[in-house]
Amino acid sequence: MALLLSCPRRHPSIHLLILSAYAIFLLLASLLPILDGLELGGDGLYREILRDETVLRLKELGKISDGEGYLERTFLSPASIRASAVIISWMKDAGLTTWVDQMGNIHGRFEPTNSTKDALLIGSHMDTVIDAGMYDGALGIICAISALKVLKVTGRLQRLTKPVEVIAFSDEEGVRFQTTFLGSAAVAVQDVLKLNSLEGTANALGEVRYSPESVGSYVEVHMEQGPVLEALRYPLGVVKGIAGQTRLKVIINGSQGHAGTVPMKLRRDPMVAAAELVLTLETLCKEPNKFLTYDEECGCFTEESLAGLVCTVGELLTWPSASNVIPGQVNFTVDIRAMDDKVRETIVTSFSRLVLQRCDDRLVDCAVEQKHAAAATPCDAQLTLQLERATRSTMSSMTAAAAAAALPGVRGAGGETPVLMSGAGHDAMAMARLTKVGMLFVRCRGGVSHSPEESVLDDDVWAAGLALVNFIDQNAVDAAASATATTAES
Repeated sequence: MALLLSCPRRHPSIHLLILSAYAIFLLLASLLPILDGLELGGDGLYREILRDETVLRLKELGKISDGEGYLERTFLSPASIRASAVIISWMKDAGLTTWVDQMGNIHGRFEPTNSTKDALLIGSHMDTVIDAGMYDGALGIICAISALKVLKVTGRLQRLTKPVEVIAFSDEEGVRFQTTFLGSAAVAVQDVLKLNSLEGTANALGEVRYSPESVGSYVEVHMEQGPVLEALRYPLGVVKGIAGQTRLKVIINGSQGHAGTVPMKLRRDPMVAAAELVLTLETLCKEPNKFLTYDEECGCFTEESLAGLVCTVGELLTWPSASNVIPGQVNFTVDIRAMDDKVRETIVTSFSRLVLQRCDDRLVDCAVEQKHAAAATPCDAQLTLQLERATRSTMSSMTAAAAAAALPGVRGAGGETPVLMSGAGHDAMAMARLTKVGMLFVRCRGGVSHSPEESVLDDDVWAAGLALVNFIDQNAVDAAASATATTAES
């Protein structure tokens, strides 16, 4: 306006020109969300955000590490603090209000006007194992942020009917304290923290924990960490449940001595006992029928209930760990997982009994400590159907666009959406103590995970983000339309 007043009176056409330019500016400003949508792709696939930007952010986060030359970002480490700042900036870019809670979880939330109180939570974990890949955990966080950014630039964020919140959990892997799900457990249930001597102050934990009334559901996007989707040639899969898991620590104490002077027959060598126990565990889990009794008629374990049983020794430590010393102590970890909780519990009991037997035979002292136990977690049936619907819609639109030569192509997009079980644990297991949960898997190369060789196709990252946009559209943007679609399908 000041510019208009400064124009000379003898040039009225200049006034009209400036007024016209100002009117055009206002019109363009009002159309900005629409223009952004067209810029992102008039086909409604938003490739620039859901694929290109998301992949760039995955690479950026993958460079933030406590290790030199490899990716390591553990619970509340210096690298996790640096990663938090980056994730917060991305959340703000998506129009979210951000904060970090007492356990280091990062929250980004949009609270619409006159919305319901039961929020949709979407999350995954920001921590990694040692020498990790860049997709595990990070993929779910960044896909969720990207999905909400699409809603923001297209003007749909303002039309949400319920709060939507992205949570980057601080600890899922359990690398630093050998206890998984510390971040999500703090949000879902305080008792888990108390059991692991991380009670903290009542006020601090009260600020972290959510009440069940405030949450409607939790959804997590995660790389599959298995080979099924790749074998099926399909980018996405819906998870129907997560295997239960138990983590043990076996401690073996023997007699430390000189490697050259102690006769073989007089040794109490914990290393040899540990080696025998590792092989015992392998046999127990590869051929459980040789140790356990199952009979369909009596209702005992069946072949089906034993399917999916896996056991792993991932860490072995010796003391004093010298080449010319018989060790005095050997510790190793055990990870046991199964879809059937009774099978898992029986394997744990059987292995613990075998540990004591083998140690007695070798005259060494043994102890078995349980470090973590989680029951198998079924995903909510309704959320599973909604994720299937969102996935079908996504693959249909991407395949149609590819067929029209508008896109380079989406590999493996035909057929029904696969429904899988998860052998890996996820934050959804802890969140199931708080609310109903659903999960979406993304295809990965060779099923490789917990390794720098992790690989997810850029187009599959794109498909996951678009499926999440479609899911939020169905569940939080237009509840009436979602209900109509559900009735029509049923």
